[in-house]
Amino acid sequence: MATTEKLIHTRNIGIMAHIDAGKTTTTERILYYAGRSYKLGEVHDGTATMDWMVQEQERGITITSAATTVKWNFNNNEYTYNIIDTPGHVDFTVEVERSLRVLDGAVAIFCAVGGVEPQSETVWKQADKYKVPRICYVNKMDRLGADFFSVVNQIEDRLGANPIVMQIPIGVEADFVGVIDLVTNKAYVWDESDERSFEILEVPEEYKEITEKYRNALIEGVAEEDVSLMERFFEDNNSITTDEIIKFVRKATVDMRITPVFCGASFKNKGIQPLLDAIAAYLPNPYEIPPAEGIDPNTGKVVVKNADANEPFAALAFKIATDPNVGRVAFFRVYSGTVHSGSYVLNCSTGKRERISRIMKVHANKQEPVESIEAGDIGVAVGFKTIRTGDTLCDEKHPVILESITFPEPVVSIAVEPKTKDDVDKLDIALAKLAEEDPTFIVKVNEETGQTVISGMGELHLDVLVDRLKREFNIAVNSGKPQVSYREAVTRTIHHKEVYKRQTGGKGKFADIEFEMGPVDEGFTGLQFINDVKGGNIPKEFIPAIQKGFELAMRNGPVAGYAMESLKVRLIDGSYHTVDSDSLAFEICARIAFREAAKKAEPVLLEPIMKLVVISPDDYVGDVTGDLNKRRSVLEGVDAKIKYQVIRARVPLAEMFGYITKLRSLTSGRAAASMEFLEYQQVPEFLSEDLIKKLKGY
Repeated sequence: MATTEKLIHTRNIGIMAHIDAGKTTTTERILYYAGRSYKLGEVHDGTATMDWMVQEQERGITITSAATTVKWNFNNNEYTYNIIDTPGHVDFTVEVERSLRVLDGAVAIFCAVGGVEPQSETVWKQADKYKVPRICYVNKMDRLGADFFSVVNQIEDRLGANPIVMQIPIGVEADFVGVIDLVTNKAYVWDESDERSFEILEVPEEYKEITEKYRNALIEGVAEEDVSLMERFFEDNNSITTDEIIKFVRKATVDMRITPVFCGASFKNKGIQPLLDAIAAYLPNPYEIPPAEGIDPNTGKVVVKNADANEPFAALAFKIATDPNVGRVAFFRVYSGTVHSGSYVLNCSTGKRERISRIMKVHANKQEPVESIEAGDIGVAVGFKTIRTGDTLCDEKHPVILESITFPEPVVSIAVEPKTKDDVDKLDIALAKLAEEDPTFIVKVNEETGQTVISGMGELHLDVLVDRLKREFNIAVNSGKPQVSYREAVTRTIHHKEVYKRQTGGKGKFADIEFEMGPVDEGFTGLQFINDVKGGNIPKEFIPAIQKGFELAMRNGPVAGYAMESLKVRLIDGSYHTVDSDSLAFEICARIAFREAAKKAEPVLLEPIMKLVVISPDDYVGDVTGDLNKRRSVLEGVDAKIKYQVIRARVPLAEMFGYITKLRSLTSGRAAASMEFLEYQQVPEFLSEDLIKKLKGY
């Protein structure tokens, strides 16, 4: 197959959703119907192909994004689907973030009972951030309380999307037997005794009225895409053909103006084949997404990378993993050119030349060697000495740095130590490997206590990582209680002058800076550094050193030694010595200046605030809200559903350790909760003083 035709028939897609909406089950069905697997894997049995980690099989959840490639025939053409099944639990949101960065389209799965749930909103925003077109699949139509049209309304109201109904369910709950396809105006009814078999029938009489209503709305929307179609629509709406409907629905989907909605019951094997057709029909190929843009590190100019196998090679490493058989492997998406097994590439992010010893296509945790990977495709490479998530790989003669991936800061920390002294060095190596794989996992050594402290996105995240130390690296560790990762900030703008002099015989050190320090402008995080030095009072070559000094100093705030969330520094003036001044002197001066100035800028302690959603039976709502009030929560609303209610609140993370156990106790195990990081807020004054003493060990 020619490269152009191959790319036209390629789909790089992700499966994304809230936890327990049926992502992995749906992916398992896709593998089965596409002929990739010959036995249906089940999450609840621990036999799902895509949940290959031991921890995933034990817990029944997806922890790491798994990739696979399948073939599917649609309209007499063979399509290649590179599929990434992402986790739904918020603790592993990094896996969704880095997957969406390199995907062209996505299937958003919603539970027909739960509808738009908290993590649904999070992944939807992530897909918006990376401009990923998507289609929706309302799963679990066979469940008690399933309501397809309610979910469609929630997609519009809560996600701000423009959902377009493409299918109507036939029956509901236990009576769900199939779907009516509004494009072909036919009914698809599945055979209970044979999971592969379905019949295509005329629309049942009792569904003709609702089918006509939604089909007319679909055709009218298509007609609005083209003037000639609109004229034909007013004359005879049935004159618009199936191919024309598909063509214009596809165009609007790729442009992210609409989101087509489908339905099914994956566990009962209903609705998967039409979903596979929809991926080919409506989601974009690599040509249809905007070309990747990067920066030439030598000139600073913008470089456009088109999806062309003959252009210079450029790819983004979006995931690093450690394979027990081959060592470090890098998942990468090729944006332009071709890379061959055994070739040399430049890691433009590190500036190092690397040899790719092997290239593979991946299926969960199994690899299939290939000779090359072309533009628009996803693969796995072996042989890197140094590589991190977000690094750009490119042709040595055509360097480029593609936009990297941003990750949230970890909010929970625990101290760990090996149970035996023999494992001290092994623990350091193992933690370094885990941190290399997961950018939201950070390892630090407390300088005062000498303890190794690991930080992550939540209790479950750290629990899984400690479990991996034991299973994969054979290191048993003792771990402390989870601790909140606080931050610090200043609340007042102050003026400060700092002079650094050091004379030890021979060449000395001299730096003089004058600056304003205070809170950042709205919407800014990190160091907001403004250079307003006039007349060359500080040479330009020393300015980056001053900025670096403040950035390094921000790692240890003046209140309790926690990192500063954000800081604004406006450099006003200063002076230098022609002999004694150098970059190091100005960097040290900035660090000393920060320590002195931050104390006068009324520093405060910030704590992570979480967005909490609790789904509770009606009988227990009073007990649940009463308990939340004791945890300094701010109740944002309660949505009533059939037999249960959804409680939404903002709550400090410090009050939420062990909450799931307490919630189960309060509700006899019938309530469920999910929590994700929202923002940092100042610790209330009545708690601040005692908390600071405790954190400092007084």
